[in-house]
Formats: sequence, structure tokens, C-alpha cells
Amino acid sequence: MRYLRKGSLKRLFSVRRRSFEEENLNENENTEQDSKEAMVGLPEPEPSPKPTWRCFSYDEIVESTNGFNSDNMVGKGGYAEVYKGVLKDGRVIAVKRLSRASTDERKEKEFLTELGTIGHVHHPNVSALLGCCIDNGLHLIFEFSSHGSVASLLHEENSAPIAWKIRYKIAIGTARGLHYLHKGCPRRIIHRDIKASNILLTVDFEPQISDFGLAKWLPSQWTHHSIVPIEGTFGYLAPEYFMHGIVDEKTDVFAFGVFLLEIISGRKPVDGSHQSLLNWARPLLKEGDIERLVDQRLRGEYDVTQLKRLTFTASLCIRASATWRPTMSEVLEVMEEGEMDKECWKMPDEEDDEEEFWGFEDLECECNSPFSTSPQDSISTASS
Repeated sequence: MRYLRKGSLKRLFSVRRRSFEEENLNENENTEQDSKEAMVGLPEPEPSPKPTWRCFSYDEIVESTNGFNSDNMVGKGGYAEVYKGVLKDGRVIAVKRLSRASTDERKEKEFLTELGTIGHVHHPNVSALLGCCIDNGLHLIFEFSSHGSVASLLHEENSAPIAWKIRYKIAIGTARGLHYLHKGCPRRIIHRDIKASNILLTVDFEPQISDFGLAKWLPSQWTHHSIVPIEGTFGYLAPEYFMHGIVDEKTDVFAFGVFLLEIISGRKPVDGSHQSLLNWARPLLKEGDIERLVDQRLRGEYDVTQLKRLTFTASLCIRASATWRPTMSEVLEVMEEGEMDKECWKMPDEEDDEEEFWGFEDLECECNSPFSTSPQDSISTASS
């Protein structure tokens, strides 16, 4: 496998910065020629914060992880491993290392995509990149998430049930992080792999979106990407992406809707018998029998008003038609503000009928498709 030298890494980011600047110039080609005069009297836009990550030496991360000791491994996926480490200054870190056994250049590209993407995002609900190391392989260094992932807390055997208050906090924080990726970044970011194992939790259970290996920049003048092959995790894939490879913000919105149902119910999106969470939840949502959606381990200890907001939001997000799904701005409005106006979200009868076609009855057959990434191909970070 070929690894990048430091000069190549610098070129990677200079190319990204240059392409971003050129894109902005192209978007303004038809404006007044004298841009300085046109901007007189307008406030100066706030510059995007510069990346704060640094390059770590290989010796630093080897020492912090005790030589990548297997006892320090906290996560493993199709192309990378995650190790817990402690720096000399006492900071606890997570080191994501491209597996030495991996010879797939596409996976190496995904690894670099994650570095180029997450290195330029700054939000409390997005996993913070501390730095990287390109000696003896490719490594990304993050702040360590002491509570692991939402998936590990929800689904690991013998784990205590997550209190409703924390579940609601996770739902709101994840929505804010996803809204930032879609609207708050200098360029739109489509994550493409929103799921419980990619939502990490800080010491105070603040959710952070992680794993940007499948993320895509989406230029402002583009409505969507058309992508082949189809990648992601079964149970979270939006219909238009699964069937046609169409990716935009609504792809993430669909996955977020599934994630909400997962938080509410404590069920996996696809269980061991290939039963779909969506197929189970849709009839209950349609009938308004939302209490039956709630994780029985909570023993009825939940906020009814918050439950109504989360279930209504989920029902909007998982609509088969992307056109009728909300944006993340609208998701936050429904989840956090005022009265829920269900009438304004009511679909025409003909559109409502089309919702019935989408399911996972043939999921067992589809899971063997070479065009998709199975759930095991993505990293889920366990708690310490």
C-alpha cells in the first residue's frame, strides 16, 4: 500500500482550499464586475475558523496506545481500527488507524476523505479532530468518547437502559450536528452514514457525529450527487439512494428518522432475523399508537410531549418521497419549538398511497449484494 508523505498531505488541503475558492468565484461570474464597489456598505462575512489539528509523530501515538496493544482496541471496522490512548499531558485520545491488512485503494481514499472533511468542521455535536499521523500508515487522532457510541449503550447485552432524558438529549444534539453539516459549513456536507454506531457520546452524554469516510462535499449549485457503488448501512438507506444512487441532504434526513426510532424503541434498524424497524414502526406511527414504540425497559418513564415530538419528526423523516421529508432546519423546529402543525405536513392522498411500496421484505437477499456496505463494515466505538 502506498502512504502519503507530509508534502502530499499539505497538497491535499491546499487543493481543497483552492477548489473551494474557485467554486466561489464561479458562482459569482454573473455579478457586477467591480466586486469591491458592489460590496460597499455590506458587512464583511465572518471567516471560517482555520483547522486547529496538528501532525502527531508516530512515536507519540505508539507510546499513548502502548504499542497499539489489543487491550486498548475499542473499535474495529472494515478498513480501520480504533485504539484508546493517553498523551503525556493526560489527554485521553482515540487513534483511528487504517488496517495494515487493507489493500483496497478505495478505502484509503475514504480515509483521506474523512481527514479532509472533518478537519474543517467545528461544532459541539461533531467529533473533534485533534490531528493525524502519516508515518507508518495513516492515523486520525480524536478526542476520546468516554461513553462510546449510542449503539453500544442501546444494544450491548447487560447494558442498563438509557434514561429518557438522555435519549432526548442525544436526539436533539444529533439533529443540531447534522443541521450544521448541511447548513453551517462553508460547503454542504452529506454524511451518508448516520447511524447509532457513528454517534459517539462525551462524558456528559453530548452526542457527536463521527466517521466521515463516506461523506461527500456538495457544491451549492448542485441539487444532488449520483453515486455508484451504493454504500452505507442497511436499515438506514433512503429509497432514492438505495435504488438510484441519488444523494443529498434528504438522504441523511431519512437515516436520522431511523435513528430516532432506534433511540425511542431500543430496537436495531435490522435485527438478527432481518426484521426491519421501519416495517414494525410504520403501522404504529400511522395509527398514532406511539406508546407501543417506546423501549419497554423504560417502564413508562418518559416525557409524553417529547415522545410526541420525536415520533412525529421520525414519521416525517422516513417518508419514501424525499420531496416530502423535512430539512434539518424544519426537523429542529418540530423537535424544539411551539405547536406541531400536522396539517401543514399532510401529504396528498396519492402521495400517501405511494408510501406503502417501501420495505425490506427482500432484505435477506439484498444483504448479499456486492454494491452495499454491511453494518459490520463500519466502525462502532465501544465504551472504555
